[in-house]
Amino acid sequence: MKSISQTRRVMRLRRHRRIRKRLSGTAEMPRLAVRRTTKHIYAQLIDDLAGRSLAGTSTLDPVLLPGLSGLKKTERGRLVGKRLAEIAQTKGILRVAFDRGGYVYHGRIQALADGAREGGLKF
Repeated sequence: MKSISQTRRVMRLRRHRRIRKRLSGTAEMPRLAVRRTTKHIYAQLIDDLAGRSLAGTSTLDPVLLPGLSGLKKTERGRLVGKRLAEIAQTKGILRVAFDRGGYVYHGRIQALADGAREGGLKF
């Protein structure tokens, strides 16, 4: 019998595969992929056609790290989204396809998306 955490992980991966069937990134409109752990959140822009990452950031980014202490995880997610939007705009990327990675669009995932929108990215 599987534990609850194993079952949750399997269900998240199933949702992620279902999402990825329909979602793909290009150079003009890359996929904004999100990865979440208990402590950190990671986001990157991926061109699936070329099979390469165009930009990425996380709560471990040296630019963000000093300003993150004392913030809640949702607030950290919002800052990661804003930072990713800044990086994307320097590379000329304005539109992205949001890939929530099978996670529920709530909390940190939603905060990251809102931060990216505040930074100027269009979904």
